[in-house]
Amino acid sequence: MAAGQNHPSFGMRIKNPTPSLDDRYYVEHSNQHVGQGCLSGSENSAAIGGWRFTGLKLCRATALSESISKDLLPFLTSIQPKRMSDSYDTIIIGAGMSGLAAGIRLAHFDQRVCILERHYTIGGLNSFYRMGGRDYDVGLHAMTNYARKGTKKGPLAKLIRQLRFSWEDFKLAEQIGSSIRFPGVELDFNNDIELLESEIQKYFPTQIDGFRNLCDSLLDYSDMDGDDPRFMQSAREVVSSHITDRLLVEMLICPLMWYGNAREDDMDFGQFCIMFRACYLEGFGRPYKGVRVILKNLVKRFRGLGGELKLRSGVSKIHTDRGVATGVVLDDGTELEGKRILSSAGSIETLRLCDDVTQPEVAKAGKLSFIESISVLDRQPSDFDFDRTIVFYNDSDTFHWKRPEDQLCDARTGVICSPNNYIYDSEEGKLPDGVIRITTLANHDRWCALPENKYRAAKIEQYDASVASSVRFMPDFRRYVIDTDVFTPKTIRRFTWHDNGAVYGAPDKQLDGTTHLPNVFLCGTDQGFVGIVGAIVSGISMANRHCLVGN
Repeated sequence: MAAGQNHPSFGMRIKNPTPSLDDRYYVEHSNQHVGQGCLSGSENSAAIGGWRFTGLKLCRATALSESISKDLLPFLTSIQPKRMSDSYDTIIIGAGMSGLAAGIRLAHFDQRVCILERHYTIGGLNSFYRMGGRDYDVGLHAMTNYARKGTKKGPLAKLIRQLRFSWEDFKLAEQIGSSIRFPGVELDFNNDIELLESEIQKYFPTQIDGFRNLCDSLLDYSDMDGDDPRFMQSAREVVSSHITDRLLVEMLICPLMWYGNAREDDMDFGQFCIMFRACYLEGFGRPYKGVRVILKNLVKRFRGLGGELKLRSGVSKIHTDRGVATGVVLDDGTELEGKRILSSAGSIETLRLCDDVTQPEVAKAGKLSFIESISVLDRQPSDFDFDRTIVFYNDSDTFHWKRPEDQLCDARTGVICSPNNYIYDSEEGKLPDGVIRITTLANHDRWCALPENKYRAAKIEQYDASVASSVRFMPDFRRYVIDTDVFTPKTIRRFTWHDNGAVYGAPDKQLDGTTHLPNVFLCGTDQGFVGIVGAIVSGISMANRHCLVGN
């Protein structure tokens, strides 16, 4: 639809039909605002992209019809049942990966489960949108914890088994190979630890024995409940006790912090072990069609088991009585009763919802947030000699992992990802466009303080800065760019509700998933497992541990 064209259902004129990721709120309830950029008019019924909404106003209607992927629409069109039961065995807050996985696990055991999601779509930050005829993944660079079909052990095998999926439901393609690039030195790795070992033997020959000793000292997944006294030790200190070359320590820690660490400067050794196994011992994979394949399968399975998924149904309060949660109150005032509540909203964010808590400790919130600059190219990255799946770069010998306090972004370190550089099946072929995604550290408060005109200008400026920084560590691709988009901490905050737009939540994890209330539990990022596979396993584990007792 061209700018200024009348919308066929409403006869209203659309001024800005092509949204960026920041424009992904498209409808508002007649008595509850849930988005921005609402057009004038007061229609009580709307048909958009095959959906029929009642009690809604149109907000960027053409954007909504584009931003929902066609292959997910059949599973979302009837998600909201006509009548919602008012009492459930378990209420789950958030339709991200962990919430959906927990819902499936509980529905398998005939629990009455309702998943409540504030937004119009699922996935949280691990989602996708459609713009200009193209699908864009949000959050997914790679699925860590890769395992080949038939593997019996590990997180991926566990989630497939416990959610009763098949390996074909995910159909992950392996990475071609990734790199850690610091000034003057580069370490390549793939899904076989022997490659990383050989690289360390080549460039840091005196450190190879220490590296092998470090691998032998890793905590196992069975030790990840936090009871092992080593779990909370400083990762830098433990790694340095095995590896004496400071540069190698910095290089090994860099990808693990980028892909799963909420703590500034250092990380807990337990979290280091989780990410070391996920990235180095197991590795990276990706479905050909990206994150929407995973979401489609999760939603289809949950609905097929009778679970209820309520979109645009944000929770405003967890009601308590005599020290026990009795249910939730939605943003529109609807009250639902539940025997227990499982929240993926984050620890501080969940406490804030409880009506028996006057003021959660906001100081414990995470601070690390990102911007991501997406470039669509007129050719495949391999055409200009770039075959790396992921590049983790840092422009000095010291890895800086801290929120930039005096600027919007810190481009000294970053992640370069190309979804083209996976080993897809021959029948799938190549992705239709070349894509380069660049992630850099950002300051949430500074981004959110910008007025709209300066905010949009800053997105352009920071895109240029991040790309300029990245091409020091890869071939310069700027002359091949045909389209771009950027999302910021403001976007992350909007879709995760994490304080400070913290991608990995609070630095102090609640590994057992408990809260101050005996029937309110955490899953997802603030429970302790991060990434797509980690989030799904978190949902399964917390459902098993806390919500299936007595079943």
